[in-house]
Amino acid sequence: MPVMMARSRTEEHRASTPLELFFDLCFVVAVAQAGARLVHAAAEGHTLTGVGSYAAVFFAIWWAWVNFSWFASAYDTDDPLYRVVTLVQITGVLILAAGVPRAFDAGDWTVVVIGYVVMRLALTSQWLRAAHCTEGAERRVALRYAVGITVVQLGWIAMLFLPADSGPVRTAAFVVLALAEMSVPAIAERDRSTSWHPHHISERYGLFTIIVLGETIAAATVAVQEAVDEHDALGELLPIAAGGLLIVFSAWWIYFAVPIHDYLRGSREAFIWGYGHYLIFGSAAAIGAGIEVAVEHAVGKAHVSDTVAAAAVTIPSALFLLTVWTLHARHFKRDLAEQLALPVAALAILACTFAGGWAVFAAGLVAAAAVAVEVALSRRPAPAG
Repeated sequence: MPVMMARSRTEEHRASTPLELFFDLCFVVAVAQAGARLVHAAAEGHTLTGVGSYAAVFFAIWWAWVNFSWFASAYDTDDPLYRVVTLVQITGVLILAAGVPRAFDAGDWTVVVIGYVVMRLALTSQWLRAAHCTEGAERRVALRYAVGITVVQLGWIAMLFLPADSGPVRTAAFVVLALAEMSVPAIAERDRSTSWHPHHISERYGLFTIIVLGETIAAATVAVQEAVDEHDALGELLPIAAGGLLIVFSAWWIYFAVPIHDYLRGSREAFIWGYGHYLIFGSAAAIGAGIEVAVEHAVGKAHVSDTVAAAAVTIPSALFLLTVWTLHARHFKRDLAEQLALPVAALAILACTFAGGWAVFAAGLVAAAAVAVEVALSRRPAPAG
């Protein structure tokens, strides 16, 4: 068996591999399933229930992706055994995706947990392989990861045996297990950090952001196409389509406006930044779902008010801007004007919620204006001293 040793944090020209990109594309299947069920719930007037289910399902998707990405940054050997185990993880992703509708509609997490078991067993075997090939503190870290992942996974399996009608108990169990999942890295790395690569990690997160935004555009395009074919309502749909595109284009621009790998100097910054991407990925995918709800409302298929239909787009859009600003954009701002640009834009997008049928278009204009302001402010001469 080839040796699995940690890769250097200062390795030059470190980039995502084709296998990692393939892994990300398979995750989009699960993201699309979660978004589609959120659209269905919101269009039927079950918005709060749908958002709760979406948050839970998206956590499972996001956390599985996060665990793979950070392990790969530290120990990707790209040898045949590593590739086979990664393909097993992809199989688990597809099983999870198949279980999303049942988890959403009936609260039945069985298939999702089965997919999760497949992914987590594969990841545990990777950590055990790393432990086998290392020694000392590095070996202890790898073993802690393997044990921690296994213990929490047993908890997810145990959750399936809770009574189907014990909603609050299941919710509490889910929250506890989710917190336990996110505690594993902190416990495992309490006296030694894994050797993740800042540029590689920032690229991995950036690529997944692009993929999620791409899924948003794809879902919105299909929704507009179906609405035009079935209802011939091009006049009502053009402002939504134009506004949605402006929002997505602006989201891409704002996310990639700063070289975030320069900020990721230590594990503390990296943990906060990496965990915070749950909101970035989740809100980016929810923008597409919101556009679909707005389209269905425009043609009379969604049983919601104008305000709710608009909020389905404006709230995730504002959340995306605020989270991107909080996680990394603010660390590169030079003065108060630059610091306020994105938070003010987020508030303005929320205010667009009350613009009726033009809400999405107005939000798109605000997002585009935010980009223009960001560009103008960044081109000013640096303050003296």
